[in-house]
This record gives sequence, C-alpha cells and structure tokens, in this order.
Amino acid sequence: MQAKYGATRVADTGIREATIIGQGIGMALRGLRPIAEIQYLDYILYCLPTLSDDLASYHYRTIGKQAVPLIIRTRGHRLEGIWHSGSPMGGIVNLLRGINIAVPRNMTQAAGMYNTLLEGDEPAIVVESLNGYRLKERKPLNLGEFRIPLGKIEILKEGTDITLVSYGSTLRMVEAVAKELMHFDIDAEVIDIQTLLPFDLEHGIQKSLAKTNRLLIVDEDVPGGGGAYILQQLIDVQNIFPLLDSTPQTLSAKPHRPAYGSDGDYFSKPSEDDIFEKVYAIMHESNPEAFPEI
Repeated sequence: MQAKYGATRVADTGIREATIIGQGIGMALRGLRPIAEIQYLDYILYCLPTLSDDLASYHYRTIGKQAVPLIIRTRGHRLEGIWHSGSPMGGIVNLLRGINIAVPRNMTQAAGMYNTLLEGDEPAIVVESLNGYRLKERKPLNLGEFRIPLGKIEILKEGTDITLVSYGSTLRMVEAVAKELMHFDIDAEVIDIQTLLPFDLEHGIQKSLAKTNRLLIVDEDVPGGGGAYILQQLIDVQNIFPLLDSTPQTLSAKPHRPAYGSDGDYFSKPSEDDIFEKVYAIMHESNPEAFPEI
C-alpha cells in the first residue's frame, strides 16, 4: 500500500499503541481522515486511557466545536491463543461511550462500514474478524461506494421459533447451527447486530421477538460482557420482556483468557455444539413433547 499510495498516506509507526492513537487524534484534529492500525484487539487495552479520556469525549468537551474523525482499525475475536483471541467487547463498550463500535462479520461488511465512517465526523473502532481473513468472499463491484448504516441490524435468516442474536466470528457458527436446527423442526431467526454502539436504533430485534418470543444471545466475551450489554439494551431500551415466553439467555465464553490450540479454543469459547444444546434446551422447556431431552 505504501508503494502504491506513497509514504504520506501510508506510514509506518513504532509498535506502541498509545502513541499510535495519539498520532491519529492529532492528525484528525488537523483535518485529515486517519485510520490508525492496532494490530490485535487484545492490544487496544494499552491505549484505553487516551481513547476514553481524549477521543471519546472530545466532541462533548468542546461543545460540538471540534470533531475527531479517527477510525481505529483492529481485528479480534476467534483465533487460537491467549494474546490474539480476545473479545473484551463489554469492557470496550462501557469504557468508550462516545466512539462508534462496529463489529462486522466479514470483510465485505467491514468495507461498507469504512465507507460510511469516512463520510462522517465521528470516531470509531472497527473490529474485523481475525479468522474472517481465511474466508473467500466475492468482491463487490462497488467496493468503495456501498454503505453499511450504523445502528441497524441485519436479519440473515428469518425464523419463527427463536431469535439468535450475535456478531463477528461467532455469528458464522450461529448460522451453521441454524441450518442444523431445521432438521429438528426448530426454525431460528438469525440476527447480526453489526454495531454495538450505536445499537439497533430501529428496534429490529424487538420486532423479531414479537414473532419468536424466545431469545438467545451468543458472543465470545466473558460472561457479563458483551452479551450482558446486549441483553440490557433489549430489556431496558426495547422493553422486550412482555414479548418473551421463556427466560432470555446468553451464551458466552468461559470466564478466563482463551486457552492455546484448537482444543483450547473449543472449550474456551462457544462451539456449535454449545449453541445447539442451548437452543434445544430452550425449546425443550417450552414444549417437552415435541423436543424431548437428548
């Protein structure tokens, strides 16, 4: 990219997250449209003070007089190993109010989000899916033109029995399980939230639950993290409780850092088996005759 666009537009920096963010804020304040690269989501923890105290609050502290349209590009969620598999979304969402948090499920969605963000004046973090780089996607013909709106969900599969809400890498597992559930006469609706901040501004999940009356939220954060934030938004903001026929549930990772290797990944984070068993248990509770214990 540097060879193609030049050292002015594409610059190397020292591997120090705090100074990378500081440089990005300075460039944005001078009228540029910087994208700061933080190599892995796990390492965004090293620049939280600058993100929280400066970037997230700049527009508010200046009474709307100064905008800092810095985009932080990072990648995380599911891989294998302690340092490159983190998904601390609950912490990021609650520490960085004032920054858009986008969680695209693939690189095509990410491109559409970048296109949207580059047209605005708000800061954002885009968390690309690490193992999404292994996927083969059809390149859009309008790659630099199409837009993904912030705060709008996408229904990837319509269903009538239960609403499955997820994002990022875990979403692909949810999609696979939804297909398997069809063989057991369970028709799941699959929803990609797309952005954590802002969150479902049109209350699309509420509309889904008015139809299915059952909810499972699946994510890779620790218990009480990203999934808990989503559930709080749905109960307190979207008032979903009257729509539910069963207890809303979350399925998260284990309460520890991801373990090494494929086996460690399987047991640390939600697997397709975990998702299937959780959904089936919810359906068994509602109709034991139709869905006997397995």
